[in-house]
Amino acid sequence: MLKAGDKAPDFTASDQNGEPVTLHGVLGCGKKVILYFYPKDNTPGCTAEACSLRDGYHELLERGFVVLGVSGDSAASHRRFIEKQELPFTLLVDADHAVAEAYGTWGEKRFMGRTYMGMLRTTFIIGTDGVIEKVFEKVNTKDHFGQILEAYEDR
Repeated sequence: MLKAGDKAPDFTASDQNGEPVTLHGVLGCGKKVILYFYPKDNTPGCTAEACSLRDGYHELLERGFVVLGVSGDSAASHRRFIEKQELPFTLLVDADHAVAEAYGTWGEKRFMGRTYMGMLRTTFIIGTDGVIEKVFEKVNTKDHFGQILEAYEDR
């Protein structure tokens, strides 16, 4: 897994509308990127995390952040999730797990005694220079917005 101080891998992925999004394109806007990887649209933990970021979205914008969510779900699933939860940010399709693999967030998971490969819930804060500033491996799904703000209080 990547860590703070590492150069963030560039990527191209389609958003919920099928439009290509690149990391360098987003960084070119002069904003920091909150790149959060989550397992599945419309599941309890993923919904709580997305809604926390939604509820703090305007403050994140004011502080110079752009929010991008990444999962293996389809564009249609992302559109339904955005509509249902009124999410104001972009969700990226990573069906082949290429972005997750580049960031080290595709890995072994365990649930109810079963082991399988899946998306590891992780958030990267990427500075305007393309360098990772912070990594959240233990995401507080109910207050991820607060978790991010706390990490940037003294910056």
